[in-house]
Amino acid sequence: MSAAEHIAEQPALRCVGLSKRFGDTLAVDQVDIEVPRGSLTALLGPSGCGKTTMLRMIAGLVTPTAGQIEIDGRTVTGPNVAIPPERRNVGLVFQDYALFPHLTVARNVGYGLRGMSRRQRAARVAEVLDLVGLGALADRLPTAMSGGQQQRVALARALAPAPDLVLLDEPFSNLDAAMRSSVREEVRSILRAADQTAVFVTHDQEEALSLTDRVAVMHDGRLHQLADPQTLYTSPATRFVAEFVGDAEVLPGTRAGRYMVDTAIGRLPTVSPIDGTDVTAVVRPEALRLQADQDGCATVVGISYFGHDQLVQVQLDDGRHLQSRRGPRLDFERGTRVSLTVDGPVVVFEDDQDPTTVDTEVHRPDLQPIG
Repeated sequence: MSAAEHIAEQPALRCVGLSKRFGDTLAVDQVDIEVPRGSLTALLGPSGCGKTTMLRMIAGLVTPTAGQIEIDGRTVTGPNVAIPPERRNVGLVFQDYALFPHLTVARNVGYGLRGMSRRQRAARVAEVLDLVGLGALADRLPTAMSGGQQQRVALARALAPAPDLVLLDEPFSNLDAAMRSSVREEVRSILRAADQTAVFVTHDQEEALSLTDRVAVMHDGRLHQLADPQTLYTSPATRFVAEFVGDAEVLPGTRAGRYMVDTAIGRLPTVSPIDGTDVTAVVRPEALRLQADQDGCATVVGISYFGHDQLVQVQLDDGRHLQSRRGPRLDFERGTRVSLTVDGPVVVFEDDQDPTTVDTEVHRPDLQPIG
């Protein structure tokens, strides 16, 4: 294998056993993550899960308590290693964009470029501004631009030094809902065109699933699952992932066979084998089918209509509420008795199962505390 092929096979980012403690609070707990070159990866989780701390440790803005970070095959954080942020070749895009209001777009983008002649710097600035579609606005001040345009200026500034990795911290949170969708599509297209490896921090599951190749779900400082969006949605590793990513209808159940569970809506096949007795079945609303049935086990109690689809709320005879996602045709009304079936096998979690971090198959050497 040539040196170039060896480098190409290395991940752009590798975090091994990464931990951070603030006083008595363990903000990040033994997280392992690998990010392939040219991929877009999301760190997804609720507020306080540790995702922003992870990003800041990768950037070199926060020193881990333990663990190791490699960027482009080079150790930047570890025992006796602490490469400063400015020497990590990492681009940063902050939530508030952090643009200089008194500098033009071109001067903002060129601000971090070092070791270039004036002509080289001007050429590189023009190149990245054309990439983000702002070549004609090089002389404009950021204060005279829309939020979406400012976002692209911030991205151009991060891309200008040709970084090994771009880190984006909640980059779309300051945009209104109408603009957010279009801007994130623009950002994804720009990153793809540049063949740029990037890591996004977000609490927005729709943003994570639609924007990236892989999603790392965090909760209470721990990594619960790292997978592509479809695997994450259809085969969640823990109950937290199942309920946090997408809508989830939860049903208590009991084992009725190696691949079968009894629930309030009947006996259902399962994706994985069941070892224990008491389990929780997770059903996605789009997999829950309704059929008008006077002798059914539930009653329609509400309908939320969205035009392209609808959510039909039903109450089971035991008082539990579930939702079924259906097409736009209105087939039911409140008070209709229905029976329920599930399209395909369901994911189950044994009630005594501890939601631990998953094996991400990252080789973890013997690491010493840092600092």
